[in-house]
Amino acid sequence: MFESTDPLADALERDSRFHRDAYLFVFEALRFAQQQLGLDRGADDEESGSTEDERHITGQQLCHAIRQYAVKQYGALAKFVLNHWGIHATRDFGEVVFNLIAIGQMRKTDSDRREDFDNVFEFNEAFRDPFGTLASDTGKGRDA
Repeated sequence: MFESTDPLADALERDSRFHRDAYLFVFEALRFAQQQLGLDRGADDEESGSTEDERHITGQQLCHAIRQYAVKQYGALAKFVLNHWGIHATRDFGEVVFNLIAIGQMRKTDSDRREDFDNVFEFNEAFRDPFGTLASDTGKGRDA
């Protein structure tokens, strides 16, 4: 299924709740958030003087960026896609992030906590399509 060199294999083995694509999507959404917030400039340029703390994104900021990126990528199907990957609430974004931290694929600051991702927004409301219907009717999100 996965090569032993796949860094996500450890995360998937430890926590099978989330699909591999959920992890990849969170990475993409993090890059999107950094671009949106203008935090991607000089990320790889040591001469820029940009530190990791200056590029840090909070759990709440990441949740909102993930929502925006999901809608941008999947439109009215965003909630359905996220649900398919095992993500039903903003707290699930936090679980994915902290699983990535546990395998060394993401970093956190001393102030970052899983709880930072709890109830950032209500899933059903956040993924309503422009016509006022839910993007997916696969069940109510756990963030109520």
